[in-house]
Amino acid sequence: MSLLARSIKAGLLLAQFLLLGVCVWVALEARRTASIKPRPVLVEIEKGWGVRTIAETLKREGVLAKKALFIARYQLFFRRAALKAGEYEMAAPSTPQAVLEALSRGLVHLRPVTVAEGLTAQETFPVFREAGFGAEEDFIKAAADTSSLGLLDPRAADLEGYLFPETYRLPKGIPAAEILSKMVEQFRAVFTEAWRRRAAALGFSVRDAVILASMIEKETGRPEEKPLVSSVFHNRLKAGMKLDCDPTIIYALKKAGAYDGKLHGKDLRLDSPYNTYLHAGLPPGPICNPGRASLDAALHPAETEFLYFVARHDGSHKFSRTFGEHNRAVDEYRRFPAPSIASR
Repeated sequence: MSLLARSIKAGLLLAQFLLLGVCVWVALEARRTASIKPRPVLVEIEKGWGVRTIAETLKREGVLAKKALFIARYQLFFRRAALKAGEYEMAAPSTPQAVLEALSRGLVHLRPVTVAEGLTAQETFPVFREAGFGAEEDFIKAAADTSSLGLLDPRAADLEGYLFPETYRLPKGIPAAEILSKMVEQFRAVFTEAWRRRAAALGFSVRDAVILASMIEKETGRPEEKPLVSSVFHNRLKAGMKLDCDPTIIYALKKAGAYDGKLHGKDLRLDSPYNTYLHAGLPPGPICNPGRASLDAALHPAETEFLYFVARHDGSHKFSRTFGEHNRAVDEYRRFPAPSIASR
């Protein structure tokens, strides 16, 4: 073997040993546990950033101890994987291996947002806006698009009633339309096929059930009372009585920007299809986004003869079968009763 051949062979062997040594060093260093207790930090990785910009950002935020180690491990083991943009919650400090796995798999931080039962669509939007998800006009526009409902409610003019109240975990930057679509998807998951059959057996469409559930939601926050309130509405519908539901008028006043926090006598004469004192049957649409318990109660009312209820001082309600019983309850619980299903 010539001197040149032996030199080339020796050089290649040395290079292999060096490469092996680098790989071992990178592997060991990447898995070495930091000596200080890690703390959680949120780091924003923007679209289009290269590995060096990412390394510099992570080093500045205290996630990485050594930029070179992170870049070396990326070049050796993650070069073919795209490092995905987004907001990440990471330990500071953390290992390059853990960081690269999170970035390559797109394990972005999910922010929890809780939407309470009984909010209208207009009241729901600020919940997301205050959590950092989009502008109100984006939500208003998205709520007017009913395509996500499909055949669920062909009559819907917007998504009111179908924005299911729940705790959602969402990535930063998700569009308003996608958020509302997830809420409708959750409604679909809750309103099962068995519930659809039950609604049909009652002579209700899904929309009818949601409208009634929204009224129940606004009348009582007590789970044990919801089937009783539902029975009053069902009994009144069967008897051809007006529903006399204050929250339907309040909803109409809010939509008109005319609600001052109190319901006045003149409001009961409000010229609105939502005025259930003037118009028989269900109002034309849901008056809020009801939760599971109210939807269940709308479809499964208690078996009663109740036609009236009045609020007690502790927030519970007294239910009555006759107008006379009801008037006595009103005298007991309301010194100055306002006309409503709870007082007439």
